[in-house]
Amino acid sequence: MKVLKLLSVSLVIAVLGFKFPAIRVQDPQVKPWPVPDEFKLMKNPVAKDEVSIKAGQILYIKHCAFCHGKTGLGDGFKARTLKDFPGDFSGDYYQNQTDGEHFYKTKFGRGEMPKYEGILSDEDIWHMVNYMRTFRK
Repeated sequence: MKVLKLLSVSLVIAVLGFKFPAIRVQDPQVKPWPVPDEFKLMKNPVAKDEVSIKAGQILYIKHCAFCHGKTGLGDGFKARTLKDFPGDFSGDYYQNQTDGEHFYKTKFGRGEMPKYEGILSDEDIWHMVNYMRTFRK
């Protein structure tokens, strides 16, 4: 009887494990993303105003939300297919980086993060940086 219960519990756990994959909570610092100093020190030339934030929101929804989620929590519908967690833009790890770091990462990408150089203008990337700052907790 004990063996039957143990097998039943094991089977349920196995089925649930396949049906509901574990949520990947990954320390964003696991894979450091070095940014050249010239970009770290860049100042955002686009004023963080209502017009810029709205423009950034439109661009973000079109280009970023499918992985990063509508509110930047890294929970977009495509996120579960990625091998690396796309990041949480609301927390300190993201918000403590400079605008220049975010500009660099968006423009040049790496790994599963596509590069937007040649797809978006620099001004559009700055608009998105302004919008993503609104995700602060």
